[in-house]
Amino acid sequence: MIDTAEAVLHDGTTIPVTIHGNGRALVIPARFAAYPPEEAETMRRWGADPHLGSNLVKGLGRSHRVVIADYEGHRMAHPAPDTLTPGNVTADLLAIADTADAGTFAYYGYSWLALCGLQLAIRTDRLWALVMGGYPPLDGPYESMLAVTRAAHSMSGQSGDVVPSPTADVEPGDWDSVPVQTNEAQTRQFVTLYEALQDFDDSAAEVPPGLPRLAFAGADDRIDYGPAWGNVHVRIGEPLMARKQDLIDTGWDVEVLTGLDHIGAMHSSVVLPLLTDWLRKVG
Repeated sequence: MIDTAEAVLHDGTTIPVTIHGNGRALVIPARFAAYPPEEAETMRRWGADPHLGSNLVKGLGRSHRVVIADYEGHRMAHPAPDTLTPGNVTADLLAIADTADAGTFAYYGYSWLALCGLQLAIRTDRLWALVMGGYPPLDGPYESMLAVTRAAHSMSGQSGDVVPSPTADVEPGDWDSVPVQTNEAQTRQFVTLYEALQDFDDSAAEVPPGLPRLAFAGADDRIDYGPAWGNVHVRIGEPLMARKQDLIDTGWDVEVLTGLDHIGAMHSSVVLPLLTDWLRKVG
């Protein structure tokens, strides 16, 4: 059975929340609704998985109470250009959990929503597990992502780690082919977020002791941007591999996925078995 509700976010906007299954609560900021056929096909050509959210709900809802809300899609439709700070994102995620009466919950986020999960973990004691995909908990690319988002803002283009929607035939990973499709407010909110994170020291992040936590990324997760983006290199798989033992020593489980890049490691065919096995182990 699937229930729906609405959460009120820090800026007064409301976001639909879908709740499926029974068991311990698991919050996932992803899209549950189906994409229109043409948009789904475009995503496939880029290498993305248009059925990611529904597949995660279907699979994880067998053992958990999955609370899913398209936070990224909401922020693109309802930008928060001046207020998308780590504290306000945390408040939004807690509001989503509150709407589902999830006093405690696990959290899974990918890419920038993974770094939001880390910010959530250091600001609340309500998590019973944390999973960060596609963003390293140590040596995160905060500086390079600020450069990318500032470039995107100057072009009124996509934020660097939002899955793009190419309009022409492209090669997956060819980030320079991404057209400028978003407006100033949409991109400025990510500048606001990354500016607020420039003084964040992830090596000193105080995650609650004993909190089960998993970090994973593709070994080939490195995004190289061309001149239009300032020739910025965003490294994700590399620092996760380099700091793997340090992370394990501080309580993290770590999976580096051979042969996968940023979008490949996001697929439900990869994430679902990984989460299912790990959550069974820690939950």
